[in-house]
Amino acid sequence: MVTVADVRALALTLPRTTEHLIRDRVKFRVGAIVYVAFSRDEMTMGFGFPREERAALVATEPELFFLPGAADLRFQWVCCHLDRLDHDRMTELVSEAWRMVVPKFLARQRLGG
Repeated sequence: MVTVADVRALALTLPRTTEHLIRDRVKFRVGAIVYVAFSRDEMTMGFGFPREERAALVATEPELFFLPGAADLRFQWVCCHLDRLDHDRMTELVSEAWRMVVPKFLARQRLGG
């Protein structure tokens, strides 16, 4: 099971990331753009994900992933259950969400490709 502490340990190593507590929810962002956020009970995590790919992600693993509430569907966002997420997958998801919000040169420096 992944915890907020696990995500924090990764996220704070990613350049330009800052952590914020907003309305009792832990969020990680670059500038004003949030790329990872936790539910108040810290049981679920939302993260940036390409809008055109999210339906396929949820369809392939519905026990792990789910779409955000109706008000947040306009954003490039998907959610997951932390108790079903392994550390390697979390690393991939958080890193890719971060890649979406930073300049391309910075993402290449950090993650390659």
